Amino acid sequence: MAATADRLPDPALVVLVGPSGSGKSTWAESRYRRDEIVSSDALRGTVGSGPHDLDASDDAFALLEQIVDARLGRGLTTVVDTLGLDDVRRARWLAAAREAGLPTVVVLMTTPDEECRRRNRERDRPVPAPALTGQLRKARTIATTLDLERWDLVHIPGREPAGGPERPSADTAPSPQRRSSQGLRFVLQVSRFPWGEDPAAWLADVARAADGHGFAGIALMDHLIQIPQVGRAWEPIPEPWVTLGLLAGLDTGLELGTLVTPVTFRPPGITAKAVATLDALTGGRAFVGLGAGWWDREHAAYGLPFPPPAQRLDQVETAIETMRALWSAGTKAYAGERVSLPETTSYPRPAHGISIILGGAGDRTLRIAARLADAVNLPSALGTLDRKLPLLRTHAEAAGRPVTVPVLDLPVVGRDRDDTWARVERLRGSTPAGQYVRRVDAGTAGEHRERYGALAERGVDTVFIALADLDGPDDVERLAPLLA
Repeated sequence: MAATADRLPDPALVVLVGPSGSGKSTWAESRYRRDEIVSSDALRGTVGSGPHDLDASDDAFALLEQIVDARLGRGLTTVVDTLGLDDVRRARWLAAAREAGLPTVVVLMTTPDEECRRRNRERDRPVPAPALTGQLRKARTIATTLDLERWDLVHIPGREPAGGPERPSADTAPSPQRRSSQGLRFVLQVSRFPWGEDPAAWLADVARAADGHGFAGIALMDHLIQIPQVGRAWEPIPEPWVTLGLLAGLDTGLELGTLVTPVTFRPPGITAKAVATLDALTGGRAFVGLGAGWWDREHAAYGLPFPPPAQRLDQVETAIETMRALWSAGTKAYAGERVSLPETTSYPRPAHGISIILGGAGDRTLRIAARLADAVNLPSALGTLDRKLPLLRTHAEAAGRPVTVPVLDLPVVGRDRDDTWARVERLRGSTPAGQYVRRVDAGTAGEHRERYGALAERGVDTVFIALADLDGPDDVERLAPLLA
């Protein structure tokens, strides 16, 4: 199968195939980090007198095989830069990659023969003409052989995907709907707060950067102790509704809310009051994420009950019903399925219909979302979405009401491939690099846009983005190409 507009899988085994002078090394060096490329010429220079020392070939290839095995065993992208015309060597690399569970890619160079000969003549040490003629002859027939070898992908350069979109300047006015060209809304979820000596200024700078680059909103986590997935327990994690009040005072168009507030933290009426107040202060830009809660430690530390899951999901249903009742018109009594209130006197009223986003992916959560919420926030992994979306749509059809689907995405976003990998190295801790990359999505903004296109095709409406290395407004600017 030949690749056209799709980007190559990553991590993967990538084997370059083509005669001398076909441009293999130039192609690889423009797309991969130097550490990812295993070059037979470079290894001849390491074990011999230089890259053209053919007497060192046996030692160079022995070392090449060892390096390829080691990288594939760690699940790392491995670009093999040799002629690639040796059927036996290709078969060995193919088997090793499959054993490691990595995609297998051949990059087949189709440079015209005369161009290969011209480039070869211009080299300081050209390949002897008879040898190059043999390579060219082999290359003409190798496409059929590659098909029979059943590589996952045979990519032919010259059909390259377009690069990532240009980054808009900070003063570019976003569209009123604040949607990307893929039809997605992006909300920055702020989960870590390295704010130094001036917390308010740090928060304001991040919010203004998000607003300037076209984010639709900002969401804050609602936790009492910083969670281990993000940081250490003694790092700051502010109370979100107080913090959102500060952000409401800024001159932005951002929607503001939580992702998500555990129903175990506050009586639902108090949360309803906080959200309605925020909505009034922002002129209708508040939303609320609700969830059943999951971390027993923070409940114990703050003296809060932490009932079993079924009871917490009961509380979710009660919370949604209570909030809807208090946000409705009038001050009449309310008697519903789970809630009875002697009056619904709650002012200020919200400035608009507040969206309730339910967090979670269990079957009961999906059923609650279909009956009572406006949206359900799911993980961004395509496999998970493909399992959960049919269930949600079945429940929504039975309930006779629409439910939108946002996702929470935790990407590693670099400015280029080298920057992306440097961030992976800083963030992975003791986790092996290959395992970490498989667990998170790491890539440039252009690569992430292709993944987000697949989300949009599945009906996802909003992407909540949380960066593990969000240190300030410059990191928000790094995300701007995603919103183009």
